[in-house]
Amino acid sequence: MKLLTISGSPHVHGNESVSKIMQDVCIALVPAIGIAFWCFGWNAVKVLVISIISCMFFEWIIQKFLLKKQPTLTDFSAMVTGILLALNVPSSLPCYMIVIGSLIAIGIAKMAFGGLGNNIFNPALVGRVFLLISFPVAMTTWPVPHADAITGPTPLGLLKEGGVEAVDLNYLSYFFGNEMGGSMGEISALALLLGGIYLLFRKVITWHIPVSFIVSAVIFSGILWLIEPTKYADPLFHIFTGGMMLGALFMATDMVTSPMTKTGMLIFGCGCGLLTILIRTFGAYPEGVSFAILIMNAFVPLINKGFRPQRYGRKEVIHG
Repeated sequence: MKLLTISGSPHVHGNESVSKIMQDVCIALVPAIGIAFWCFGWNAVKVLVISIISCMFFEWIIQKFLLKKQPTLTDFSAMVTGILLALNVPSSLPCYMIVIGSLIAIGIAKMAFGGLGNNIFNPALVGRVFLLISFPVAMTTWPVPHADAITGPTPLGLLKEGGVEAVDLNYLSYFFGNEMGGSMGEISALALLLGGIYLLFRKVITWHIPVSFIVSAVIFSGILWLIEPTKYADPLFHIFTGGMMLGALFMATDMVTSPMTKTGMLIFGCGCGLLTILIRTFGAYPEGVSFAILIMNAFVPLINKGFRPQRYGRKEVIHG
C-alpha cells in the first residue's frame, strides 16, 4: 500500500509555498526591470508584457487541453519564466519571436517534462538558446540604451572581435548601468545584486551557487589574465558584463534544475563558472552563461545521486 506521495521539486521545509517563492523572485527582479525600462523605454515594456502573457497563455492552454489538468497559473512560475526570458533577449526582438521563445520555454522545456518540478532544464534559458540558434541576427542586434534607433556591440562582443584593446574598462559604468548594448537584464550589475540580496534575505536561495559560480569564474579568468593580460580580460570585466550576475543569482539558482545538497550546489556553481569562461574565451559565442547553466542542468541528476545526504539512523560500517 502506498503511504507517502512525494511531489516534484522544489522541496522546501517551512511555511513557504511555490507561489510565495515565485512572488519573491518577481519582487527581486524589479530593480533589473526598472533599469531595462529606463534604458530601453517602451520597447522593453512591450517585450516584457508579451513574454509574460505568452508564457502564461501557453501554460494554461497546454495544461487545460493537452494534459487535462487544472491550470496552475496562480503559482506565478509561468510569470517568472516570462520575466526571465524577457530579460535574456534584446529589447528590439520582434513580437512573434518572443511568442515562439515563450512556446519553447513553456511547451518543450517545462510542460513536456510534466510541468513545474519535473523539468530538468531551466525553461527561460531553453527559450533563449532556441531563439539565439534560430534567429541569430535578431538575437545579436543590441539597441544602445536611451537610443533605440541605434544599435551597437556588447562589451563581450567587442572583446571577442577586437581583444582587450577594443573594450572600455569602465567598471563603474558596467556596475551601475552601462551605456552599451546588451540584453534587457544585463545592463546593471547593481540592480541584479540588489535582487540577489533580497532573495538571500528571504532565504529563497542560498549563497552556495552564486558564490561558487562567480568565484570559479574569477579564478579561471584571473589565471588566463595573469598569463596574458593583453589578450584576456580581467575577472572584474567578466563579472560585471554579460549575463554573469543574472545567471548566477537568478538562473543557476532555480530550485528545480539545481542540486539539492550544499556540496552539490558548490560543484554545480563551479562548473557553471568554469564553462562560462571557457565558452566566452575559446567558444564561437561571446557569451557563455546560458550554455554553461544548461550543460550543468544535465549533470544535476548525477550530482544529486553522487552527493546524497546520509540517511538519519543509517549504521556506519567500519572496515578494519
